[in-house]
Amino acid sequence: MGKTYERIDDRLRKFIEDQPVFFVGSAPLADDGHVNVSPKGRAGTLVVLDERTVAYLDFGGSHAETIAHLRENGRITLMWCAFEGPPKIVRVHGTGEPIFRDDPRFVDLVARFGAADAAGLRAVVVVRAKLIRDTCGFAVPFMDYREERTLHEEYMARKTDEEFVEYLGNKPHNVASIDGLPAVPLPLPLRG
Repeated sequence: MGKTYERIDDRLRKFIEDQPVFFVGSAPLADDGHVNVSPKGRAGTLVVLDERTVAYLDFGGSHAETIAHLRENGRITLMWCAFEGPPKIVRVHGTGEPIFRDDPRFVDLVARFGAADAAGLRAVVVVRAKLIRDTCGFAVPFMDYREERTLHEEYMARKTDEEFVEYLGNKPHNVASIDGLPAVPLPLPLRG
């Protein structure tokens, strides 16, 4: 039933871009480390850069597990599920890299997201596919999308960039993961 793809073709791209939520999975190398799965959702915060590369905006919060895992080993899986229409799940297994504010690539990458760029952005995560697969989503329930949650965006918009950088520094799991791996390098440079 599942199929492996050499590239993200137009049909897969449309499926990926049409989903209002996706999931990110990562893990440390240590056998006793914690596997992390994060839901991502804000509209427009994921783009397909080319046939084997996707990127998403990484906004600040209370943890930075994915960033820590990527800095340690680069392994990442992205997953999209069809909650309406034909049953389908698409996964991109690959290597990821967080591009932080002081990286020369940051400005050009952020420009690819247009209006989705917002307060609280700490990095752009770029994922290069090693394996692209789909599988049936026969057990995934139908769910109706109602609207975006705006709480995170509104909360971050109330902070100046200086206050946002201070906020990150005050959350212990932004500096290091729950397993003690280095996460967001602080102090995060201010955006110009």
